[in-house]
Amino acid sequence: MDLLRRIYRHNLALIGLIILIPMFLCALFAPFISVHNPFEPDLKQVLVSPSISHPFGTDTLGRDVFARVVYGSRISLIVGFVSVGIAVLIGIAIGAISGYYGGIMDELIMRFVDLMMCFPTFFLILAVIALLEPSIWNIMIVIGLTGWMGIARLIRAEILSIKHKEFVLAAKALGLSEVRIIFRHVLPNAMSPIYVVATLGIGGAILTESALSFLGIGVQPPTPSWGNILTQAKDNIEVAWWLSLYPGLAIFLTVMGYNLLGEGLRDIFDPRRYYQS
Repeated sequence: MDLLRRIYRHNLALIGLIILIPMFLCALFAPFISVHNPFEPDLKQVLVSPSISHPFGTDTLGRDVFARVVYGSRISLIVGFVSVGIAVLIGIAIGAISGYYGGIMDELIMRFVDLMMCFPTFFLILAVIALLEPSIWNIMIVIGLTGWMGIARLIRAEILSIKHKEFVLAAKALGLSEVRIIFRHVLPNAMSPIYVVATLGIGGAILTESALSFLGIGVQPPTPSWGNILTQAKDNIEVAWWLSLYPGLAIFLTVMGYNLLGEGLRDIFDPRRYYQS
């Protein structure tokens, strides 16, 4: 409740939350929000402009664009949370080991992290996806496996500043195991910046999935995705402007919402920024 109260008092975080809440509602209640089937074509209603019966118009197969955009929000929600969840788990594990034990292990792990960060992430994702069968699960796994490096470095830095504090030394003096010290005493005090990075990362994951689907190697039709709706739009931009406007607007608002919420959380978790705002 205290976090919600702080978000309510922070303009950026509140705006981001206001943008994201309708997106969550669309994803959760998609069958009730849309009266049309997003998979069912209607060749009599091909490329119909927005109207009362089709608020966002129809696509090249006569499918309702509003229904496909609403159901596409489910894909974005799943991809964002699962891929970032994978990245956070890997980053926390590697960063915690590196920061807590230090020494040669820290050097080896950090050099591996530096090596991974040398590769352009998006092109690395393209290369891996090209070798695998395009599917939503492969996309989530690949985005997660290529997005943990920054989280690992952040956790390492936080643990380096925490592991010599009095409460950690007291836990060691009591004879607690190192695993318990790391997960019960060190990590909980190092997680605040991870919430911020994870929130920002969800927006980035949604953008990556949309780009992959737009290129045809992401979520495959007929499954609705904001990216593959835009793929149709590029071939019909002169006659069907609605195909690019509405999914593009959905991507823009969702990513902006996560970015604003992430920026707000960064201020909230940093006492100096929060009390200055």
